[in-house]
Amino acid sequence: MLRWIVFILIYLVLGFYALQALKTASRYPWVYYLFMVISLAVIGNFIYQFTIGGEPGRVLSRPKSYAFGFLMAMISFKLITIIFLFSEDIFRLITGVYQKFFGTAREFTIPTRRRFLSVVALGIAALPFSALLYGMYKGKYNFKVLKYNLEYDDLPEAFNGYQITQISDIHSGSFDNREKIEYAIDLINKQKSDVIFFTGDMVNNKAEEMKPWASLFAQLEAKDGKFSILGNHDYGDYVAWETETLKRQNLEDLKDLQREIGFDLLLNESRYLQRGADKLALVGVENWGKGGFKKAGDLKKAASKIAKDDFKILLSHDPSHWEDQVIQDDYHYHLTLSGHTHGMQFGIEIPGWVKWSPVKWRYKYWAGIYEEMGQFINVNRGFGFIGYPGRVGIWPEITVITLKKKALT
Repeated sequence: MLRWIVFILIYLVLGFYALQALKTASRYPWVYYLFMVISLAVIGNFIYQFTIGGEPGRVLSRPKSYAFGFLMAMISFKLITIIFLFSEDIFRLITGVYQKFFGTAREFTIPTRRRFLSVVALGIAALPFSALLYGMYKGKYNFKVLKYNLEYDDLPEAFNGYQITQISDIHSGSFDNREKIEYAIDLINKQKSDVIFFTGDMVNNKAEEMKPWASLFAQLEAKDGKFSILGNHDYGDYVAWETETLKRQNLEDLKDLQREIGFDLLLNESRYLQRGADKLALVGVENWGKGGFKKAGDLKKAASKIAKDDFKILLSHDPSHWEDQVIQDDYHYHLTLSGHTHGMQFGIEIPGWVKWSPVKWRYKYWAGIYEEMGQFINVNRGFGFIGYPGRVGIWPEITVITLKKKALT
């Protein structure tokens, strides 16, 4: 209860401070009255959804996530406005002190706020505010197909030009637009890849979240099949279950559902993809992540039925597994496919110029292709979304990777 009181007080103080910019910039009282109404509605809805009105426990339902999203937008607006106002207030205070001790009147007078600076502050604050709202309205379904060519000396000849489509982090419990998901499924099929890999987090918490969307994902097609692994959210660890039996049953239901959709689910297992006499080894591990995430992945077990000199593709949900274990393993994994980070669903990407997200402070490998010790990893930015119900700058991703035989020089 105390945390709620402190949080509300801080929110109201931020709002009061931001209101000063509106009063200075606008001569119309209705503008700042409207701001107060919206600000109070946002915090009121947030409190309601996360206390008496929302689902109990740690389940982040759609109403909860939208309440969280609107709160993020409002707080970003207030904080940026306050940075400008606070800087100006320091200057105003220094000016007042100077007038007191060195001015001609020797009076402590604080200059009025400058309208120009308040207008600039509000204009800049409106950018992230608008971006976060856009991310909730459009950005979360702004699917992008990202294509890469990877060259290898030892790629089996029959797999030269072999095309892979990877999707990750579906988070079906967050979806709210069937037409957009239909479009994305069609976009995946239009790539006409040889194989489709899904690298974990089909749901937020419960298998039932996927049932309304199962018929759509069952339409995914690839000549050599569809393969999947589990992510940290698939185990149901982030929701309170009445019994452990129900939790275990939920996981079994999700496994069955993936198979019904047509995925070959790899649970610390391997398969071979065959083209004539040539083959690729496909290895899939359960979730393994550092920093408190589930460590059910067993790389040794998963690779126990393949040969050391096979060309190997590894499916592992969390890229920290690649960093901590895979690239140091006795086996050389030519390509690892991961997800998990979502690119934090927020950042700035201009190909060839800028690639930034706050998630880079948590994960060394957080989006796109990386190479270490002659081994590649692709960290998919995620198909869906969770928490903040949108995406800004880091768009939902469908990855298409073409394997190439490196030409002899």
